[in-house]
This record gives sequence, structure tokens and C-alpha cells, in this order.
Amino acid sequence: MESSSETSFELVDDDESFQAPLHPSHSPDYAPGSGSTYAHDWSPSGTGGKLRIHGGHFVDAFGRVCNLRGVNVAGSSKTPTNHKHETFPHDHHAVTFVGRPFPLEDAPQHFARLRRWGLSLIRFVITWEAVEHAGPGIYDTEYLAYVRNILSLLPQYGLVAFIDIHQDVWSRYSGGSGAPAWTLESIGFDLHALEESGAAWLLGVKGGGHVEAERGIWPCGYQKLAAATMATCFWAGDTFAPKLRIPMSDGQTKPVQQFLQDAFLDMYAVVVRALSDIEGVLGFEIMNEPHRGYIDLPSLYQFDYNTDLHLSYVPSAFQSFMLGSGYPTLVSNWTRSFPMPTRKTSHSVLNAASRRVWRVDGPTEGSCIWELHGVWGWDKVRNEGVVLRESYFVKDPKTGRKVNWYTDFYYPFLKRWAERVRDVAPKDKMLFVEPIPNEFCPSSWTKENQVPNMVFAPHWYDLSTLFSKKFGDFTVDVQGLSRGIFPLQAFYWGQLGVRENYSRQIRNIVDSAHKALGEVPVLIGECGIPMDVNGKEAFETENWKWQYRMMDALMVALERSFANFALWNYNPDNNDVEGDDWNGENFSWFSSRRALPSSLLDLHQTSFTLDNGGRILPAIVRPYPAKTAGIPLQFSYEMNTGQFTFEWKPSDTITGEQEGLTKTTPVARETEIFVPSLLTHGRKLKVEGLEPEDACSFDQSRQTLFIVHGTSSPGKVRKVIVSVWPPLRPTFQLNAFWGDFGELIVSGLVVFIGIFIVIKLGFFM
Repeated sequence: MESSSETSFELVDDDESFQAPLHPSHSPDYAPGSGSTYAHDWSPSGTGGKLRIHGGHFVDAFGRVCNLRGVNVAGSSKTPTNHKHETFPHDHHAVTFVGRPFPLEDAPQHFARLRRWGLSLIRFVITWEAVEHAGPGIYDTEYLAYVRNILSLLPQYGLVAFIDIHQDVWSRYSGGSGAPAWTLESIGFDLHALEESGAAWLLGVKGGGHVEAERGIWPCGYQKLAAATMATCFWAGDTFAPKLRIPMSDGQTKPVQQFLQDAFLDMYAVVVRALSDIEGVLGFEIMNEPHRGYIDLPSLYQFDYNTDLHLSYVPSAFQSFMLGSGYPTLVSNWTRSFPMPTRKTSHSVLNAASRRVWRVDGPTEGSCIWELHGVWGWDKVRNEGVVLRESYFVKDPKTGRKVNWYTDFYYPFLKRWAERVRDVAPKDKMLFVEPIPNEFCPSSWTKENQVPNMVFAPHWYDLSTLFSKKFGDFTVDVQGLSRGIFPLQAFYWGQLGVRENYSRQIRNIVDSAHKALGEVPVLIGECGIPMDVNGKEAFETENWKWQYRMMDALMVALERSFANFALWNYNPDNNDVEGDDWNGENFSWFSSRRALPSSLLDLHQTSFTLDNGGRILPAIVRPYPAKTAGIPLQFSYEMNTGQFTFEWKPSDTITGEQEGLTKTTPVARETEIFVPSLLTHGRKLKVEGLEPEDACSFDQSRQTLFIVHGTSSPGKVRKVIVSVWPPLRPTFQLNAFWGDFGELIVSGLVVFIGIFIVIKLGFFM
């Protein structure tokens, strides 16, 4: 597939302060690979300075287009090191995240492992709770010092990272991760009543989520009272909860939106001050998977089945209000089904004990926030709840104007956040942002709503497989179905089919981003596969056939779109029984329990000792053009043969305006392709398609194929085909519908036609 931004990317630089260094490949006697760097080295020595944004690409100081691929580190960072399932949520002020994602002394082996695998970008997971769990304005400096020490090691291994302030379902205390407990307490929630009242589902953060009855329930927490109320107050408290004011230590009160946003931004500024001067830190991401809460909710009586997961007990917003106020309420129960994902199968009364979630010593004095604002009320005569303002969250209650979460609340906050970050961080730090999960980039995200140095970082998962935890030859394009495509167009068969399925979905995400944003880099901030599909049979048999196929399809899709990405996730604490030990998830394809002890490890990037503990590595550790001296046009890799094809258009100069004058600066002529020793060990590398004036060199010790294009025709498109000998043994069959069923279908047609002819002849005789 051709790069979507090829026509507009002309290596024109608009950074007036940038001075490109001269790459040694411009010397006529330069031999490919003469330097000491390697393709996947993003340190200053490997990039000639720093990575930066140029149009829709990341580029190094030599003007080469850089393809960043890496991992999220780590899922374990959602929970503190002293978390205890049996006592949660007690002692929430005294938690510590020091040691997440791994002890400092273990960092070299993990970074060396990622370097070996060519996964040299890290989306580093930090939570608000990790920084400010003890109370408002009380920051864990020990934790920040630990993180600083970890990240300071990055350049030694050629790695870079951006900081992700992570959240799911607002907080651990509402069933996910992210915000500290005191944020919920500040608006009046009783932490110990959240679960019993139905305001949150907490079993998944207390070690549950692994058995069938609990699997995959946690995303429903976004619709429950605690998380939905917190998100609504955070984004739009001034609009929808103006009566809620939070007592401050000086005796004054603050509007809830101002209180929560100020606290978040103050915390964020502390993190930026602590980490932004570290050489390997590229930038900061505002928030993982933001959610609108109740904003834009058209009805208090039901959530949208097409956009909001319905599984287990799913109270409507109105039912949640009543449950939280201590009224036992009849709620529908949803179970998995086919062809629709779930169906309503029963009803049960929840909160039979009449437990109230609102504290009498809180700012609402024991009343529901939404009852205080006249959204609903309790009819004492009829002894039932009544909805008073069904469309309350659709329009501004004061003006009646229809609201939009993005334009009215998200974009304005993005600008506040960007200003706070840039006040304390170097201006070259990148700012990573993302939309609501599973949504395309909105068309309203135009230039005036973008932040400086912006990277668009959406997420993608195969929702069908995530939901069913089953993967086989038959796959479904849930993204397309949810947007109304004809059902038969959403069904795919075989490995070739799933590759096309995933490619179509990721291409839609990338294309919609470029259409709305213009020339802004796209980096898929999360994508991955559940390792525990098909009843966890691979953990017993060690046959990872379906995981190989699923990961290969994902990687092919990313490669076809030239998407930068960070896989979810590299979690050393993962194990076969508990997985990632958070809401039943099991995404990590690495586990320290399967790895060699540190005393037996060799940290050189060609050492096979680092591979122990990894699973399905041939599907993950793949060749890719890390630094392209020109415009990348097409890349494809077949993991069953080890052959890849790369096509690019070389460019020798970068042009920009400086002080009103056009200035042309030389760009490196050397392209660097990561070729893993996992692929080439014991094999010869064959490179075909180079022009006579081009030169190349492969250094297995640096896992890099160096190609220097000639100077006589720098703009001529290059296409190389690279293979290994002897070829690889295929991991799986590249099957498709017609290959599997074509003969059967043709035979059936022949029989049918034969019978038809016999009948017709018999009729005329």
C-alpha cells in the first residue's frame, strides 16, 4: 500500500531553529554501515540529535523518516506493588508504586530485551494514583525519583519513551485504574459502598475476571454511577453539576470541575518537571482512553447497545441513580449470544440491602448529585423514582444549547493541558492525544483545536476476539458492522482474510485521522492480542498457532498502513494463571517466570538468552525500515518465508524557510532497516533490486541492513526484495476461503448442474 501522505511529504522543514547535521553518507568514499549506530537506535548518537515531528512523520536530525514501533510498559503499573486483593480498598493512602513496572536493578535486562527485538519505543504507563495517592497536593517524590532513574537508562539501549497518564473506568476504586481514591471521596462517594450499591464492579481489580461469568465485564464500569459521574464532573461539572462545590483546606470551596481539573493539571506539572529533561523522553500523553461519562447521553432509561457494552448487570443511568441512593432496583442481566454479542436473559433486584453510596459528611450531605440538580427525584407518594429531565446531559441546562463532548469540553481542556506542559517542559517535547476508544478521529479536530507538536495516538483491538476470547479462521469486522456496512462485507475467512480484515480497520483509523487532522503523525498507542483465547488451550499444549496467526495479522495491518505503534503489553509480572492480574486480562507475550535468571543473561542484542520468556516472537520481531532516507512507499513482510519488500523514494535535501529565505540542507543518503538476528542467525541475507550505483551492507551484530542510494538519480524510486537462505519453515498455512472451500463449491455446482440437466432432459423426453 502506498503511504497516504506521499504526495504531500516533500521533506520541507518548517522549524526555523533546526540545523541539520551532515550525515557521513554524503562523503563519496563512505561505506554503508561505517558508523557505530544501528537502525532501531533512537538515542542522539543514532539519530544525529533528536527525533522530531515533520508533517505527518517522525524524522531524525538527518531528515530521515523514522518508523517507531514498540510496547506499552506495563500493565502491572495499574496497581501498586503493595496491593492486596483481600483488603482492597483499605489503606489507599499508603499504597506505593515504587517497583512498577519492574525493580530498577532489572531495568537493564528488560531494555536490552526490547532493543534486541527492535521494539525501541516505550509507552510508559504512570497513573495519577501512583503520583498523588496520599491526598491532594501530596506527591510521591520517591516514586518519581524511581521513574526518573528507570527512564534515564533509555539512551544506553537506544530506546525512547513517552509518558502515558493511564486511566480505565476512572480509577481502581471504580473498577479500573488511574485516579486516586480521594477524587471519588471528594465528591461524596463512600468507597466501601461502591460495590454493594452497584455503583462500580470491583471484582476484576480484586483478582477476579478469569472465570466465564466474570470475563470481560470491566468495560461496563464506564456506564456505572461512579465512573460516569466522575468523568462528567471532570469534563463538564460547570455545566451539569454547578451546585457541587468541594471544600478546601482554607475553608473556601471550589466548583467540582475546577477542583478535579486543577488537581489533575497540578499533578501533571509535577510529573513533567520530574521527567521532561530526560534525554530519552519524547513527550507526554494527556490521558489514556478518555471517556465522556454521561455527556451526550440521549436517554436516562438506556445506553446505546451499539456503542456501550451490555454484559452482566447493566443498569441505565436512571437505575444507577436510584441504586446509589439506596433504593433496591430491578436491573436487566445480559449474557453472551449469537449472532448479536449479548442478549437480555433475566432481571434481578440489585442493592437489596439498600446501601447508600453517598456519604452524609460529603459535599452533597448524603444526596445523589443528580437528584440535587433536578435530573430525577423520588416520588414519596408512589414510592418510586421518576425522571425529571431525560435529556439533561444532551443540552446545556442553562441555555438549552446542544453540547458536544469534543468541542465543548475536550478541546478546551487539551489546550489548558498543553499550556501547563509547555510551561515547564522543553518546547520540543511531543504531545500525544487520543479520541474516545473505538471512535474515528472526529472531523471537528481541525487546526484550531490541535495542540502544538501533536501526535494522534488512537487505539485498536479486534473487539470480536476480545469479547468472545475465541479466534479461528472466521473473523468479523466489528468496526464496519457498527458503522452500518453490509454484514457479508464484514465476514472474513482464513489468514489472508484476517490480514485484510485488520488492515481495513487500521487503515480506516489512519485515513480518518489524516482527513481530519491534516499532516499530523499517527501512532497507534495501544494494539495487541489476548493470549488466553480458545479456552487457554495454548498454555497447556504450548501450541500457539492461533496467537501466531492473530499477531501476524495485526502486524501486517500496521505495516501496510506504515503506522507507528506500541503493542499492549510487555508485562514481566504476567503468568499463565493470573495473566496480567487486572480484570482478568492476559495480553503480555512476555513473562519473567518463563525467562532465564538474570545471572545467565547476556545483554548484547544478538544474544538468544534474552528470548526466553517471550512467546510468539517470530510474529512480533520482524524486519522494518526504521530510518528511511526519503519517502517510504510500501513495505511487506511474510513471516512464513522471511522475505520482505521495501519501496521508497530517496531524497537528498530538506528545504525550509529561515529568516525569510529558502534554505536547502543535505539529508542522509543512508537508509537503515532493522533485520532481527532471530531471523538471520545461521542464514544468509540476500538483497535484490538495488540500482548499480547503490551500495548495501548487513551487520548481524547490529541487526541492521544499511543501504546508501547513489547520487545520479536520487529521486528514482527504489525497491528491494530481501530474503534469507535457507528459507524459514512455515509457521502456519496462508489459507483463504476459496482455497479451503473452492473445490467443494465447484464440485457442488457440478453436481447441481448435472442434476438440473438430467431433470430438464427427463422433462422434455
